[in-house]
Amino acid sequence: MISVIIPVYNEAGNIRELHRLNKETLEKLGVPYEIIVVDSGSIDETPAILKTLSPIKIITLTRKFGQTLTLDAGIKTAKGDIVIIMDGDLQNDPRDIPKLLAKMDEGYDVVAGWRKDRHDNLARRIHSRLANWLTRTVSGLNLHDHACALKAYKKKFLDGINMYGIQHVFLAVSVFYRGAKVAEVEVTHHERKSGVSTHLWMSGVKAIADLFVVRFLHPNMRPMVFFSALGFLFWGIAALAVVGLLASIGFGLPISAGTSLLIVVAMFTVGGLFLFIIGILTEILWRIYYESKEERPYTIREIIER
Repeated sequence: MISVIIPVYNEAGNIRELHRLNKETLEKLGVPYEIIVVDSGSIDETPAILKTLSPIKIITLTRKFGQTLTLDAGIKTAKGDIVIIMDGDLQNDPRDIPKLLAKMDEGYDVVAGWRKDRHDNLARRIHSRLANWLTRTVSGLNLHDHACALKAYKKKFLDGINMYGIQHVFLAVSVFYRGAKVAEVEVTHHERKSGVSTHLWMSGVKAIADLFVVRFLHPNMRPMVFFSALGFLFWGIAALAVVGLLASIGFGLPISAGTSLLIVVAMFTVGGLFLFIIGILTEILWRIYYESKEERPYTIREIIER
C-alpha cells in the first residue's frame, strides 16, 4: 500500500487540483493507496474544500504547528509500507510518483526528488545551493537537493522517528543514518500559481541548528570525541601562544606583546577545558537519549532462518 502525505496550510487554490493529480496517478498504478492531507490550522477555505474530496484522509491540527510536526502527524497515521511526501503548493508534480517507485524497485529504501530545473527566484536558488552544500558536507549524504519535499520512503525506516523544529528537511539524512539506501531522481518543479510561500530566511538559520542536531543523533557519532578534538585544538593554540610568550621574553620584546599572548594562553586553555566539560555532558545526554527509547537507532533489513 502507498500512503501519500501532504501537509497544507492555506492552500485553497491548490489542494483540489493536487488531490486530482494524485488520485489519477495512483489509480493508474493499480495498487492500494491512501491520500493523507494534514491541515495545520488553515484559516482560508482549505478545510471546507478538503471535505468535498474523495478518497482522502484528513488530519486537522488545532493550530499552525509548522511543516515538521504536520508531517510527523501524517507519518504516524500512515498505513502504507511506502510513504510518499510532497508539498501542498502544486510545485511538486504527483505524476513523478511512478518515477520514484521505479527507482525504489532497484533496491533503494529512500528516493529523493531533485529539482534540477527550478522555478524559483535567484535569491532562493542561491540560498538553496549554499544550504545543500552545507548539508552534504555535514551529513555525508550526497544529494543534490536535500530540501525537495517530494520523496518516497519505506515505512519501516520511519518507524520510531520523532521530528522537531524543521527536521523534516533532514528526514532522509536521519534514515540514511539508520542504514537506508538512498537515491535521487530528477523531478518536475512548477512555479507556485496560488497562495503565498511561507519560506523565510530565518528558516535557514533554524535549519542549520537542526542539521547539527540530526548529525549528533547519528548512532555512531560520539559527542565526546568531537568536543575533545576541539579541546585539543584549543590547547594546541594555547601551547603555541606559550612558545610565543617565552620567545618574546627571551628576545626582550615589549611587555604589551607578552601580555597579549598571555591573554591568548588563558582564553584557549580555559576554552579547551570547557569543551571537554561540554563533551562529557553531551555524551551523557546522548546516551540517555538512546537508552531511554524503546526503539534502537538501526533498522533490520531482513532476517533469514534456515
